[in-house]
Amino acid sequence: MKNQLPESIKSGASPLYLLTPDLLQHWLKLAPEIAANWVRSNGFSAKTAQIMKVPVDGCPELTLVGLGQKPTAKDIGALPALLGEGNYFLAFAPAALDRSQMALFWLMGCYRFEDFKGIKSKPACLHIAGANRALVLAKAEAIVLARDLINTPANILGTEALEKAVFDLGEKFEAKVSSIVGNDLLEENYPMIHAVGRAAEQAPRLVHLMWGNESNPVISLVGKGVIFDTGGLNIKTGKFMKLMKKDMGGAANAMALARMIMQAKLPVFLNLFVPIVDNAISGNAYRPSDVLNSRLGLTVEIDNTDAEGRLILADALTRAVEDQPELLIDFATLTGAARVALGPQMAPFYTNDEKWANRLQRAAKASSDPVWQMPLWDGYDNWLDSDIADICHTSSSPMAGSVTAALFLQRFVADIPWIHFDIYGWSEKQRPGHPVGGDIQGPLAVFSMLQEKYQCE
Repeated sequence: MKNQLPESIKSGASPLYLLTPDLLQHWLKLAPEIAANWVRSNGFSAKTAQIMKVPVDGCPELTLVGLGQKPTAKDIGALPALLGEGNYFLAFAPAALDRSQMALFWLMGCYRFEDFKGIKSKPACLHIAGANRALVLAKAEAIVLARDLINTPANILGTEALEKAVFDLGEKFEAKVSSIVGNDLLEENYPMIHAVGRAAEQAPRLVHLMWGNESNPVISLVGKGVIFDTGGLNIKTGKFMKLMKKDMGGAANAMALARMIMQAKLPVFLNLFVPIVDNAISGNAYRPSDVLNSRLGLTVEIDNTDAEGRLILADALTRAVEDQPELLIDFATLTGAARVALGPQMAPFYTNDEKWANRLQRAAKASSDPVWQMPLWDGYDNWLDSDIADICHTSSSPMAGSVTAALFLQRFVADIPWIHFDIYGWSEKQRPGHPVGGDIQGPLAVFSMLQEKYQCE
C-alpha cells in the first residue's frame, strides 16, 4: 500500500493533471504548442473519467484526466482502475480538492482482493504532495482490514479465524483481548449468543478488546460477527444466501474503526465487543417460537431465525452498557429494509442522542462517508409485543423493518448515548474508491467525529 502512495516522486514518473473543462482551457494556453495541438486534435475535453496521454520529447509523457464540471476529492478513486499500471505524480489538481482526501480515495480505488488468484494485479503508484500521508495510510490500512475480512469466504473465515483477527489486532496495538467460547457463554450469561451459534461446527464466542488509559472517556464498539447466515431453520433461498459471507461486516467495520482509534492514539478508553457466530442448521438449532433468556433478563420470543443478528447484538450491547461508556456504537448488517429505504451506498443510523447525531452528520460530510439519520419512532414499539415473552425479536408488521430492529436493540442500551448503524457492507458495482466487494460504511465518519471531539479537548 505504501508503494501505491510513495513518499517521493519515483524516477520516470509521469506528471498527472486533473482538469475540469475550464481549467483545461487555461492549461492549453500555457502548454507547449505541440502538446496543446495534440490535445485538441484528439478531442480531449476534460469530461469525467476521460484520459489523454500526451507525448513529450525527452520527458515522460503527460497524463491528463478529466474531472467534469463538479469535481470532488473522491473522484480520484476511479483512477487506479482507469490508469492501470504505472508511476505518476500529481502535477496539478483543482486547489479546492483536499490532498489528503484525494490520497485516501486513491488508495481505496487501488484495493483488490486477490488472495485466491494466481496472477495479481499491479495498481499504479501516485505521489501526492501536501497529503497527510501517515494519517491517510492509517485510514487506508483500516479499510483494507475490513474489506479483506468481509471478502474472505466463510470456509476460511470461520468463528475461530474471526476471533483470531481480533486477537491479532489487539496484539498490534498492545491491547488486552479475551474471549468466551461455547458453553462458557451460558456460564457467563450470554444465552442468546450461545443459542444462535450452538448449531455450528465451530463454537460461538464473544471477543472483547480493551485499549487505552482507563481514566479517559470510555468509548464502546459492538460489531455483529455472523460469519455466515443461512437463515437458520428459516433458511434463505440461494439468491439471498450467496452474499451471506458478508454478514460479519458489522464486526469488520467495528474493527476498522477500532484500528483507526488505536493508530491515532485518541485519548479514550476503548472497548470492542465482537459476538461471533455461524447461523447454521443442525438438530440443536434454535427454532421459531422458542423463548430465549437474555443477558439483560428479558425473555425473547423467536419469530424468525433469519433475524439472528439482533439477538447476539442484544447480549453484547447489554455487556457494553455495564461499563457506562460515554458513547456506545454498534455496526451491523442487520436488515434488508435498510436497503429498501436508502439503497446500498448510504448507511442509515439511529441514535438516542441528538448532540452525537449532529456531530456525526457534520463529520460524515467532511469525510465523504455518507450516513443518514433514521427515526427511533416509538409509535412502532408495540409491534414488538409478545403474548408469551417480554418481547418478540421481530415486528408484527411487515413495514419499517429497520426501525423496529433498532427499537428492539434500544431495549438493551438503557439511557447510554448510543448510535446504531444498519449497514450493507458491500459495494455491488464499482464506483470511485469502492471496488466491487466488501466495504466500510460509517467508520470514517465516526473516526472524524471522535477525532474532532477528543483531540481538540
